[in-house]
Amino acid sequence: MAKKITGYINLQIDAGKANPAPPVGPALGQRGVNIMEFTKAFNEKTKDLMGFKVPTVITVYSDRSFTFITKQPTAAALIMKAANLKKGTDNPLKNKVGKLTRAQLMEVVERKIVDLNTDDLEMAANTISGTARSMGVEIVE
Repeated sequence: MAKKITGYINLQIDAGKANPAPPVGPALGQRGVNIMEFTKAFNEKTKDLMGFKVPTVITVYSDRSFTFITKQPTAAALIMKAANLKKGTDNPLKNKVGKLTRAQLMEVVERKIVDLNTDDLEMAANTISGTARSMGVEIVE
């Protein structure tokens, strides 16, 4: 018989740096999840993604056990790393803060496509380039 799901917890946690401090501890504590068990498993799984915030979905079961899946870092974070930026612009129509080549864009797309709702690389590239434009990053050929 399958375990009954009591809820889901969605968090964005720094890769390899989960600890019992807020927001992780209180979110897990509310559901009765073993915080230290989660933080050790999360840190071990995400040690290769250091420097990124990793979106995580934690499934909590009725016996207080849990499973979690990690997704790729956000598209904005991947774009900022590829373009070597600290942050995006405050006004994307007037201020451009960086440039991204088509090859760099495709690297971001190939990494992020597992989390997108398409299998077509061109459609995924359109989505990611829209995110880049809204951050003030130009796509150059």
